[in-house]
Amino acid sequence: MFPDLIPRFKTPVWLYAIFNMEYFETGNGQHYLHISNHLSPHLFIPTFMDPDSADACHLYRQTEQAASQILKTTFMTVVFTTCQHFKNETSFSAVSVNFQKPVTTVTKPVVPDAPKKKKKTIYLTFDDGPNKGTQNLVHIVKGEEIPVTVFIVGEHVYGSKAQHEIFDSLVNCIYVEIANHSFTHAFKNKYLTFYQVPDSVVNDFKRCADSLQLSSRIVRTPGRNIWRTKNVNSTDLKTSACAADSLFANNFNVVGWDLEWHYNSNLELKNTSDDMLMQVDSMFVHAKTKTLDHLVLLAHDQVYADAGDSTELRQFIIKLKAKNEYHFETVSNYPGLKKLTKRILIKCVFLELKF
Repeated sequence: MFPDLIPRFKTPVWLYAIFNMEYFETGNGQHYLHISNHLSPHLFIPTFMDPDSADACHLYRQTEQAASQILKTTFMTVVFTTCQHFKNETSFSAVSVNFQKPVTTVTKPVVPDAPKKKKKTIYLTFDDGPNKGTQNLVHIVKGEEIPVTVFIVGEHVYGSKAQHEIFDSLVNCIYVEIANHSFTHAFKNKYLTFYQVPDSVVNDFKRCADSLQLSSRIVRTPGRNIWRTKNVNSTDLKTSACAADSLFANNFNVVGWDLEWHYNSNLELKNTSDDMLMQVDSMFVHAKTKTLDHLVLLAHDQVYADAGDSTELRQFIIKLKAKNEYHFETVSNYPGLKKLTKRILIKCVFLELKF
């Protein structure tokens, strides 16, 4: 039987036979062991043959040689196949397959920024203080946080204790710039007489500056829209021209106005805040100001003693700010003003020494 033959072969044949021997029975009752070999003819070993006989030994040697050759061939085939398989696996494992969804970059069209609107400057100025409406003015300015310039009359500061206190509040307000509106307000509104003598005009402004200790050299002439700066020379009434020239020659910057907010004899505003807003816009559009893109507006403190007029002033300021094309400055920042230096006078005292 086939199992009895297996121990009789040497190890190489036995190992090979485990995988390659076929046991079958022929038609005449003989049993054969078939060992397949791709390099040698097929070998058939009768199962009834005595393995110790001469024929069996010769056949055994042939079988051993063939089996040994087959084992070598099979071993080399297995080794080569295994190495090739390992190489293929290594090569395959080195391949990186990216299954990520491709990223689609969307490039937005570049839209150029819209040109910024050029800022226009408004100088809010208030004449004739301090008086009953000045305190309301200060309250509005603080609330809206905008800079203004007030032109002070010297006599009004000393008119009463209340007026002096109001002046002190102006001095201490960070939003208020104080400028000179003369000491007597043209001899209490006597304009023709006042402007006939230029030296008298100059002395009246100097008196105001000295009494109030004003550092600013910016002045506004009472009852006259006069300009004397490095860039602007304008006089509304020619009879006041000499007085204006004298002020400028004495290192004063004379600043008038581009637009006035008028009031009637009852100290009531003639125009609403909307009316004034339209006028401001129109003056900028039609370049009607003394300096392009700079507008000086004149108003008067005393009008804002009335609650309704104070409300109009606040609304006017709010509407100007909302347009976002205007900004506010004090008059000292107006273009073309002379930059003045203080004169220092040194008094020398000569002592006569007696020996």
